[in-house]
Amino acid sequence: QVQLVESGGGLVQPGGSLRLSCAVSGGRFSIYRMGWYRQPPGRGREMVAISTSGGTTTYTDSVKGRFTISWDNAKNTVFLEMNKLESEDTAVYYCYGNIIVRGVAEYWGQGTQVTVSS
Repeated sequence: QVQLVESGGGLVQPGGSLRLSCAVSGGRFSIYRMGWYRQPPGRGREMVAISTSGGTTTYTDSVKGRFTISWDNAKNTVFLEMNKLESEDTAVYYCYGNIIVRGVAEYWGQGTQVTVSS
């Protein structure tokens, strides 16, 4: 059973940084695409960053130049480096994956809370 587990959320002051991680486990699989979404309080879930297995990366406009998605392929882990955080970045951040086991399927992590406040 494929699982995505996020970690690294917490409370940070405006202008600070956090590094989120998402580890994929569950036996044999291959990854087509992974990324990060977030859901601010009272709002819907929105895309933050997406990265394909071929190396193509996409960011939502509001985080360009501040957030970076990266990989540790040996550990099947994807990271989200968040810099110059703003109060508007406060949200539950979810790891997302298009993962191939017996066909392509969507998987979601449980979410990790990021709160940006002074």
